[in-house]
Amino acid sequence: MGFNEFIGKLFGNKATRDMKEIKPWVDKVKAVYPEISKLNNDELRARTEELKKYIKASALEEQKKIEELKATIETTDIESREPIFNQIDKLEKDVLAKYEKALDDVLPQAFSIVKETARRLSENEELVVTATEFDRLLAGQGKDFVRIEGDKAIWQNHWMAGGNEMTWNMVHYDVQLFGGVVLHKGKIAEMATGEGKTLVATLPVFLNALTGNGVHVVTVNDYLAKRDSEWMGPLYQFHGLSVDCIDKHQPNSDARRNAYLADITFGTNNEFGFDYLRDNMATSPSDLVQRRHNYAIVDEVDSVLIDDARTPLIISGPVPKGEDQLFEQLRPLVERLVEAQRRLATQYLTDAKRLIASSDEKEQEEGFLALFRSHKALPKNKALIKFLSEQGIKAGMLKTEEIYMEQNNKRMPEATAPLYFVIDEKLKSVELTDKGIDLITGNASDPTLFVLPDITSQLSELENQGLSDEEKLAKKDELLTNYAIKSERVHTINQLLKAYTIFEKDTDYVVLDGQVKIVDEQTGRIMDGRRWSDGLHQAVEAKEGVKIEAATQTFATITLQNYFRMYHKLSGMTGTAETEAGEFWDIYKLDVVVIPTNRPIARKDMNDRVYKTKREKYKAVIEEIEKMVEAGRPVLVGTTSVEISEMLSKMLSLRKIEHNVLNAKLHQKEADIVARAGQKSIVTIATNMAGRGTDIKLSDEVKAAGGLAIIGTERHESRRVDRQLRGRAGRQGDVGSSVFFVSLEDDLMRLFSSDRIASVMDKLGFKEGEMIEHKMISNSIERAQKKVEENNFGIRKRLPEYDDVMNNQRTVIYNKRRNALYGDRLSIDISNMFYDTCEGIYEQAYADRDYESFKMEMLRVFGMEMPFTEKELFDGRKNGIVDKIYEIVYNSYKDRMARLAEMAFPFIKNVYENTRYENVAFPITDGKKTINIVAPVKKSYENKGREIGLSIEKNITLAIIDNEWKEHLRELDDLKQSVQNATYEQKDPLLIYKFESFNLFEKMLLTINREISSFLSRASLPVNQDENVREAKMPTSDNRNLKTSREERVSAQRTAEREKPQPIHVEKKVGRNDPCPCGSGKKYKNCHGKLDNQSE
Repeated sequence: MGFNEFIGKLFGNKATRDMKEIKPWVDKVKAVYPEISKLNNDELRARTEELKKYIKASALEEQKKIEELKATIETTDIESREPIFNQIDKLEKDVLAKYEKALDDVLPQAFSIVKETARRLSENEELVVTATEFDRLLAGQGKDFVRIEGDKAIWQNHWMAGGNEMTWNMVHYDVQLFGGVVLHKGKIAEMATGEGKTLVATLPVFLNALTGNGVHVVTVNDYLAKRDSEWMGPLYQFHGLSVDCIDKHQPNSDARRNAYLADITFGTNNEFGFDYLRDNMATSPSDLVQRRHNYAIVDEVDSVLIDDARTPLIISGPVPKGEDQLFEQLRPLVERLVEAQRRLATQYLTDAKRLIASSDEKEQEEGFLALFRSHKALPKNKALIKFLSEQGIKAGMLKTEEIYMEQNNKRMPEATAPLYFVIDEKLKSVELTDKGIDLITGNASDPTLFVLPDITSQLSELENQGLSDEEKLAKKDELLTNYAIKSERVHTINQLLKAYTIFEKDTDYVVLDGQVKIVDEQTGRIMDGRRWSDGLHQAVEAKEGVKIEAATQTFATITLQNYFRMYHKLSGMTGTAETEAGEFWDIYKLDVVVIPTNRPIARKDMNDRVYKTKREKYKAVIEEIEKMVEAGRPVLVGTTSVEISEMLSKMLSLRKIEHNVLNAKLHQKEADIVARAGQKSIVTIATNMAGRGTDIKLSDEVKAAGGLAIIGTERHESRRVDRQLRGRAGRQGDVGSSVFFVSLEDDLMRLFSSDRIASVMDKLGFKEGEMIEHKMISNSIERAQKKVEENNFGIRKRLPEYDDVMNNQRTVIYNKRRNALYGDRLSIDISNMFYDTCEGIYEQAYADRDYESFKMEMLRVFGMEMPFTEKELFDGRKNGIVDKIYEIVYNSYKDRMARLAEMAFPFIKNVYENTRYENVAFPITDGKKTINIVAPVKKSYENKGREIGLSIEKNITLAIIDNEWKEHLRELDDLKQSVQNATYEQKDPLLIYKFESFNLFEKMLLTINREISSFLSRASLPVNQDENVREAKMPTSDNRNLKTSREERVSAQRTAEREKPQPIHVEKKVGRNDPCPCGSGKKYKNCHGKLDNQSE
């Protein structure tokens, strides 16, 4: 017995411990169920209402305290409001905790109600109940599952879902109760194919919806969101719970807002995230659609929270001259460069074959060097890949590579100098050589046309040239402009080279309807709306000759990882999460629990069959398919790309074997093809999409023949994808088999695992066409996959770390926006802004001992002079001089707002009494710029014009925050690019990014504080208000010119192509009451601000 087995025997394994923890809950459900099953239909529905009341009553005391505290805010001084808001926040958390305890109390009854409802629907065509208002509402909306007859509502057990009529025939069995408990507890339930994940979710969804705080069911595509909301909806609606799907409604519409107000809301991960971003661009509370993020269940959780987590959701808008790009202009140069490299690579390969075959040892060395150069030139060359699979060839090339990689790649330039550019296939990067630069420069007058200048040295030299300040500034601008132009040119060349040499049509992307669409490497599905970042997508568009989309500017962005971490409780379900259990825990603190199957798995998983070349492998695949078809078994053939699917289709057509093809080009036929995939002798070729959301059902005849045969034509780099493919067979105890065919030319084997296996095959003298099949080989391939997964985890963890930095800053800004939008906490924010601005001006003057600059700055920002002498100013630091300055400035501002209200009131009174206007618009100016303000007429009339002041504060704050945040996002994008240069200095780019982004954030907050304080201090109405005041609608968010997209990042380590064109100016202070941008969660004054004060 091994050590692990001994420990398992002693303490039990994780699965045993999980089941031990969950079983008592299931036993409670089974104990309560007999009582629930005796209730009639009306009593069953009444019990649901009782549970709702019990949950609400559990936190009644806290809710009452919250309402009492909110009622005191208006009559409380601004300085004393913050403790009240803190108390409200704490009580709201206490309410959620009380609800969770109450949910645990009612779990057995709630689960039993759902199970009993499912049983009654499966056994009865109709259920008759006393009609409620909700029943009448549903019938009035034309729902096909309920009709009203007098005072009775008749619920049917069949209805339309996803375009098909469904008859309810499902009842929860015990292992599904296990899954329901796991999901309710905020964990991930891993369930095998056919175990009814959708039905399992009804248990925790129903239970948590009883709080009225909303439950979000998240799916990977809109078809599943719409289908599941219609399929499972009546089960919830029978008990008075409202159900809707956000993907059925337009963004920012009343219908979508109502969908979020439903007790249960279905939708895709993308739309949930985009709605969050849109809400944080809203200009009025009426534009908001989402409620607080309470509880979410994520279907296919590994796809959403692992594969898609690193891909940011982006809302972007047009930028000036966004169409002015260099891709079309530089494309001919790159095509010439790639063609020259292709000829060179072919020549090196020809030379290599000739020289390696020589008996002369020196010629063999030269041959392997030529082979290595051909590999660095075009690693995906099919002739090269075939030659490398021959006995001893790859081992010889790797030995040559080791020679040139010695001493930190010291000799590598010797090997790569004759090439035009060098490709690193693993990092997906391309680097121009001097020879390549010379080729594309040609006879241009500037030989450095595609060479980035050393901007740091050039700027340093300016200091020693004895130039005047004006000349120095002009020269500096010239250098920076030249650098920016060349940087854009070099960046475009690099992205075009990647497009032509690394990204392949029908593998990485497809071209449909004149658009380049990315193919998801995990599922094979087309990812609509997703674009590669950094201009790569435009480069691919240029390569394919389709319309090149204009450049855009980011207005709002968030990764799915950070979006889903906002939920009070999060859980998920999938068939393949166990391989990523560590990642789920590290990032989301989500535990993975494997749910046992209802029936034992009868599928036979065979060892991998390894061949030397792809040609041999595909020949064997076709022969295996023929064998299965003759036996009367349906066959599902899994491929990793559209290209391989189409090639296998041609091979099967030549042998007159009928088959269906399902790939990214034909994804709309998926439902029809999958429906036939389990029939006798049917062959279905599918890219990896076959692993997601498909359920292949078998006839008795097929089961008797041996069930569904799964044939994988290549191992994917992720074990999850292979498991998804295998999982299509063996559903609910069905018989079946699975086997993977592998060649040493496959990407996974070629890049990560083939050396050892190739040497074994060489030593054993395997000839062409022979294959090796052994458990040891299969284990070796799985180790290679694990190696890639660990590497990918490092990348995934690294990339969201960049977004974590932005997320801390995003939280601060979005909180300020919300405060401005609702207005309840805005007065505290504005008070802090004034204080921080006064403190910043004073600290700067104190540091410089410059009294005149202090007077000028106070005049410039606040438009007022200070009644302090120089001595009083600088000697008063310890006596609270900043508090005195703030008091004078802030009181002046409050007086100004009171005067504005007084001045505006006669006009508001006139509008209110003589017109029917609901809102009025009028311009406000600070003497430099003018902003139109919209205020509600009735409210402004009722509080004697005070609403005017609040409207001014809201509108000014929102306008300035939004403008500065957009600029900040642009600067962060630039910074993310420039910090990659730090790797050349043996520094960590992430650490530098954190430090520099913090400095940028400090600068932005100071700018926001100063801009808002300054505008409000100088705000005034125009001289003739009657001519400027007009009727207006409350401003709404106009998203017509905005685009939603997913930015697909190519690699964690990007080629450093651009530097920050100018140094970052660092200001001194973040607002004292703002959350510290370091992410600690403390206020700045109690965190890094405290350290700053101590250092003084």
